[in-house]
Amino acid sequence: MTIFVDMDDVLADTYGKHIELYNKEHSTSLSVANIEHGEVWQNVPEAHAGSINKHVHTPGFFRNLEPIADSQEVIKALWDQHEVYIATAATQFPNSLQEKSAWLAEFFPFITWQHQIMCGHKFILNGDLLIDDRSYNLDPFEGDTLLFNSPHNRKDVGYERVGSWKEIAEKLL
Repeated sequence: MTIFVDMDDVLADTYGKHIELYNKEHSTSLSVANIEHGEVWQNVPEAHAGSINKHVHTPGFFRNLEPIADSQEVIKALWDQHEVYIATAATQFPNSLQEKSAWLAEFFPFITWQHQIMCGHKFILNGDLLIDDRSYNLDPFEGDTLLFNSPHNRKDVGYERVGSWKEIAEKLL
C-alpha cells in the first residue's frame, strides 16, 4: 500500500506549539481543552490573533515541534510494511522547508529524502491512503483517506476520523 502522511498536526504538534507560544507571549493559560473548534488564532482575543499568525514566520517554529504521541513507533511499523511518504505543505512559509527536513531527520531518521514530498497542493498525490488533518487535502485525493482529529477540524463531517496513532495502528497494522 502507498500511504501519504501529513506533518503538521498529524506527525508534529503544530497546534500545541501555537498554544505554548501564545501563553508565553501573553501570560495566559490557554489549552486545547478550552477550545471547542477552530484555529488557535480564532480562539483568542482579536487583538492577539496576529501574534499567532507570526509564529509560522519565526525561525525555529517548525524545527522545534514535538512529535504527536506514538507517531514515531507507528510510522516505523507502517514503513516496514508499506510504501510511506511524508507529504507536507513546506513551501508556504520561508523557513519551513529546511526546518521540516531537519525535523524529519531527527524524529523519523528512517524516512529518506526520497520519501519526503515537500509540496503545496496535495491533489497531485496518487496512492492508496492519505492521512491528513485538513479536509481540503482529503477531498481531491482519489484513494482512501483518514482525517486526523484536531480542534480546527471538529466540525468537518463526512470523513473517516482517527484520534491517535494507536488507532491508526489498529486499522492498518
